[in-house]
Amino acid sequence: MSMRVALELACQAKGLGEVPVGAVVIKDGVIIGTGFNCPIDSHDPSAHAEIRALRMAAEYLGNYRLSRAMLYVTLEPCVMCAGAILHARLARLVYGASDPKTGACGSVINLFSDRRLNHHTVVTGGVLAAESVQMLREFFMERRKEH
Repeated sequence: MSMRVALELACQAKGLGEVPVGAVVIKDGVIIGTGFNCPIDSHDPSAHAEIRALRMAAEYLGNYRLSRAMLYVTLEPCVMCAGAILHARLARLVYGASDPKTGACGSVINLFSDRRLNHHTVVTGGVLAAESVQMLREFFMERRKEH
C-alpha cells in the first residue's frame, strides 16, 4: 500500500518533467509525509522526494526526530537523503529500485551499515522494484528522444 502511494507520487514528478521518484513517511499506520522529486521546478538541489516527505512529516509531528516512523521511496536514496534519514532517526527505510550511480544503501556505498553512526535504520530494498525501474526507464527513454 505505502509503496503504491510512493509510485503515484513518482508519477506526479514525471508529469512535471522531474525524475520520477516518490516518497511516503508512515507512523503508527498513518501517512504523515509525502513528497516527490522537484529540484528542477523549485530550483532547489535538496528537493528530493525523501527530503520533502521528511520535512512534511517533521512539520506534522512538530519534531525533526521521526522515531518509529518508516519511509517508503521508489528509488534507493542518495547520500544526502540517507544522511537526512539517519538524522531524522527513522526506524525503517523501504525502497524500490536500486540506484547504481548514487545509491547510498549498498549500490555505491552503504551509509546504513556503518556501525560508528549513532542511529541505525533498518533497510529493505527491492519492494515493487520492477514498477519503479519501469517508470524510470520510460522517463529516461522519453528524455533521450527529446534531445
